[in-house]
Amino acid sequence: MADREFDVVVVGAGPAGLAAARRAAECGRRVAMLDDNPQAGGQIWRGASKEASGWMRPGVEWMAGARVFDAPAPQTLAVETFDGECRVGYGSLILATGARERFLPFPGWTLPNVMGAGGLQALAKSGMPIAGKRVIVAGSGPLLLAVARYLRAHGADVRLIAEQASLSALLRFGMRLIRHPGKLLQTVSLRARRYITSCWPVSAQGHEKLEGVTLRRASGRTWTEACDYLACGFGLIPNVELAALLGCRMSKTGVEVDEHQQTLVPGVYAAGEATGIGGLELSLAEGEIAGYAAGGRHDRAEELFGARASHRRFAAALDQAFALRAELRDLPRPDTFVCRCEDVTMDRLRACSNWREAKPHTRCGMGPCQGRICGGAAEFLFDWQTESVRPPVFPARVRSLL
Repeated sequence: MADREFDVVVVGAGPAGLAAARRAAECGRRVAMLDDNPQAGGQIWRGASKEASGWMRPGVEWMAGARVFDAPAPQTLAVETFDGECRVGYGSLILATGARERFLPFPGWTLPNVMGAGGLQALAKSGMPIAGKRVIVAGSGPLLLAVARYLRAHGADVRLIAEQASLSALLRFGMRLIRHPGKLLQTVSLRARRYITSCWPVSAQGHEKLEGVTLRRASGRTWTEACDYLACGFGLIPNVELAALLGCRMSKTGVEVDEHQQTLVPGVYAAGEATGIGGLELSLAEGEIAGYAAGGRHDRAEELFGARASHRRFAAALDQAFALRAELRDLPRPDTFVCRCEDVTMDRLRACSNWREAKPHTRCGMGPCQGRICGGAAEFLFDWQTESVRPPVFPARVRSLL
């Protein structure tokens, strides 16, 4: 028996979730959005104000006028809230659970002030003082540029951006942007003064906290930069835990969906980065399609198929341009922790043949993060499949489980 019931429940209040909720509501459905953050917008739009400009402005428009309705529905989700827990009923469920950063281990990556690029941005958005701090942004993908611009706008001294992709790969990708004038303008607006390609961190140094980062270029040059923070992320990984728990089938990119964004589980849809990393525009298009489909307006959903196909082609080019280079597999030393929750080192994992063997023998992936950090690293380092998901999806209070 549900405590609250709706026609459509959207899990995730980022761009895909907001788009899905808006379109489902336009179809006359009564909609609820669930998110683990008190503010809507996801990582990209969280904290957007009425005065926002650039890529933040659409977020204000999508978030405007969000409402919640009540209606009977047959299925339920157990949800933990700030002040307790409840069961939420739904007729259709749209999973817009987004993505998380991929972390790759290297000596010193567990030092305080070494964190994800998006993680440092989120902390700055939450009020952590960043003005005057020396920051190195490293890893791969367009997120590095966006984070660097945000941090610099809030007073940080961004020393450099180290992008592991090669200049030739980025130039080829840049030629593709000519077909997407809007994206070309976004890229130009994110330009950085010291953007170094074919460059990646190989170690971090410090006593009680980070003091410097050693970087290497593909040419073999190695040097150390003093800094207060290292914002480091090697692309994104779809959040598919809830989808897996519900029995949805996975593809090579994320949750498998049909042309209307419906999974193989009846009544369950997926949209945005959970189905594959593709960027803001693709997330919005998939969210709208899922919202219309869940609302019974398949005709309106099909009008967006062309736009989605175009965004998917762009996403494929993006993935090719920022593919991780093989040299990154050599970053961890034998004594480098890969699973930081359970202190599992690289040499212990090398003795295992797959993820299922590593878990009972080393406890890799069995700590508080439940493999969300070391799992992505293991997939890249060893080409393992990390496919074990059990409830609860996130840590919960004993009272809620009872």
